Amino acid sequence: MKQDKGPAKLSFEAGTLLLENLPLSRLPIELLRKIKWDERVGCHRAMAYLYAPLVLALRDADCPYEDYAREFKPLTLTLNTDFELRSHQKEAFDAWKEADCRAVTALPTGSGKTFLAVNAIKHLSRPALIMVPTIDLLQQWATQLEEFFQQPIGMLGGGAKDIKPITVTTYDSAVIHMEFIGDKFGLLVFDECHHLPGPVNRIAASMSIAPFRLGLTATPELEDEPTEALNEYIGPLCCQIHIDQLEGKVLAPYATRQEKVKLDDDEAVAYQENRKLYVDFLKKHGITFQQRNDWARFIGLCARMPDGREVLNAFMEQKRIARGGRAKVRRTWELIQEHQGERIIIFTAENDTAYMLGRKFFMPVLTHRTKVTERKEMLEMFRSGEYPVLVTSKVLNEGVDVPEASVGIIVSGSGSIREHVQRLGRILRASEGKQAVLYELISERTSEENVSRRRREHRAYRRSGKSFRRRY
Repeated sequence: MKQDKGPAKLSFEAGTLLLENLPLSRLPIELLRKIKWDERVGCHRAMAYLYAPLVLALRDADCPYEDYAREFKPLTLTLNTDFELRSHQKEAFDAWKEADCRAVTALPTGSGKTFLAVNAIKHLSRPALIMVPTIDLLQQWATQLEEFFQQPIGMLGGGAKDIKPITVTTYDSAVIHMEFIGDKFGLLVFDECHHLPGPVNRIAASMSIAPFRLGLTATPELEDEPTEALNEYIGPLCCQIHIDQLEGKVLAPYATRQEKVKLDDDEAVAYQENRKLYVDFLKKHGITFQQRNDWARFIGLCARMPDGREVLNAFMEQKRIARGGRAKVRRTWELIQEHQGERIIIFTAENDTAYMLGRKFFMPVLTHRTKVTERKEMLEMFRSGEYPVLVTSKVLNEGVDVPEASVGIIVSGSGSIREHVQRLGRILRASEGKQAVLYELISERTSEENVSRRRREHRAYRRSGKSFRRRY
């Protein structure tokens, strides 16, 4: 294709790059595969995240270019703190810099990921956009950044739309607004970056030209395809530090206790009857849940087959019994009594169990249904000790800072390793004399035993002498 004479030109348009006069023969083939000719504008076009690779490729090929894409300039920043990076933070920070400031770092919950990001922002001194998964984290990050940098921090999300050189946004709001602000930031910070590979969230990362990127997570374990998305839009995993490496130093010492409880006799009978109906249906239709579409097949068959509704009800009932049997409720109450005076978080797999426990024990319940103002009040009362116990489904799995919590009780959960590690992380923030303990209640002789086995496949649960099993 004929190219006009003159230098290459880069400009930003609605989350993409318009590329004029590209020296195609001098660019790497892997980059050319991501660039398309756009007949509507008579030039090449690429997603905005390719800005840095394109600029570097043009420089390496010694090709002149004119940059009209970038709408940000260096900032003058000072840190209002005497804190210094601790050894594990410095290790992660140095690894990120060695990766050309485009990489993912994995540090445990409570080990100071926010301060790592603050130092990254100061190091680059470029406008920075911090992406977070929840409104709680939006407010938490904005407050902390304002304290560190002593300047107003922008917020995008939760009804706020205030863009400043340093801005915090939810992933959802970033997706909506990135086509308009994708040229205004030099650094993207992705908090809880394991959320990024979702087909919607990744749009926000792809529509920004930010040449520098930092991914923060406590649990980087992903399937192959999502891992590729992290590599593409942020960079490689450059540093991973595990919970057990920081235990007793940066994090509180902890123990994990897996306790098996027996279903009451009538529940055991009901469980087996419903389980058999469900499993027989799976066998009849050759569903093993080893294939990605097996769940969709199961739901489709339940909708079409004459016995489908009965089977689906049986599936839900056996799961309900295993996750929230009466023996679990009794043991949860015993543990609350044993740990009087400590701050306790009770985790469940779904809202119904959480609300059931809240009603039975007259305790506050925090779920995704809880209004923002009520949620904030609950957390403040928990931190002060006015509420010694919080019951939650998944809202507190990640992100929210509750350093006072020292006891976790998992009444039910999924087979996700990430979820299990996140729940442990909620009780590990260090304080004087703190000894954290995480209880995992398992209904004996149910599918929960296999679920527990899967989610405990992490080194944080494999330490000799620190994991206990008891039966009730």
